[in-house]
Amino acid sequence: MKHLSKISLALLLLGFAFSCKQVNYEDTGENSTDKIVATDSTATVPLSSNAAVEPKDSNRKFVRTADVKFRVKDVAKSTYAIEDAISRNGGFVTFTDLKSTINERDEKQINQDSIVETTKFTVENTITFRAPNNKLDTILKSMAKEVDFLDTRNIKAEDVTMQFLANNMSQKRIQKHTKRLENDIDNKGKKLDQINDSENDILEKETESDNAALNSLSLEDRTAFSTVTLFLYQRESIKSVVLVNPKNIDSYRPNIGLQIVESLKSGWLVLEAIIVFIVKIWWLILLVTIGIFIYKKYARKTIHN
Repeated sequence: MKHLSKISLALLLLGFAFSCKQVNYEDTGENSTDKIVATDSTATVPLSSNAAVEPKDSNRKFVRTADVKFRVKDVAKSTYAIEDAISRNGGFVTFTDLKSTINERDEKQINQDSIVETTKFTVENTITFRAPNNKLDTILKSMAKEVDFLDTRNIKAEDVTMQFLANNMSQKRIQKHTKRLENDIDNKGKKLDQINDSENDILEKETESDNAALNSLSLEDRTAFSTVTLFLYQRESIKSVVLVNPKNIDSYRPNIGLQIVESLKSGWLVLEAIIVFIVKIWWLILLVTIGIFIYKKYARKTIHN
């Protein structure tokens, strides 16, 4: 009995130790999974920025520009996804240049009449688009899932509030000066030369006023829509294709046996054509034969007489 008790106690302790070890192993597995998720580069690509966020309840005006370069898995697919995101958020593409840049090209002969052409190339695309300022951060965040590796991200927010104010003040000053010149012409202008000089001054001031108004409109457009330039590229790709070797094109000529067989076939076709032709003129042959027979018959009688 004592021996059986000792065995039972040992088995119980062994089972308890195995259970503790399994729990520790499961805990370790959960921690390792958390680490893998935390280091997921795709989920933490920092495309967004405070400079891309439109401040609420602010009278300040910002001109926002961004330049981003990153690697993707497939340039064409990422381009379509990014263009869809831009369109959904009220933006528009102003430039795109999708192309393949050949890095290396090599040709190797694999047999007498074939070569394999190997091309190493990189697919890339440059995209320029305009987006509403209040949607810039949203568009940048939506592009994060396309990024395989981020090279550079440069976002700039230029405060142009004072430029707006300066343009408005300049327009008001020019308009006031123009009105004074017009009043002087109406009230004091007597001589033609004086009137011409004053009219030229008015035209110059109106031109300055128009330029100031155009500058204000340009600033309003740049503050309403951000300008973003993207440079996408993917890993180097390799494409191999088997081609005919142009240097050994004579090797495609058939051997002498095939040439003889083809000659026999061609000769037989010629013979068939001759037989068909003879059959077609059977009546002529018959007439010629009868004529020869009659000629020989009467010619013999004439000779005997």
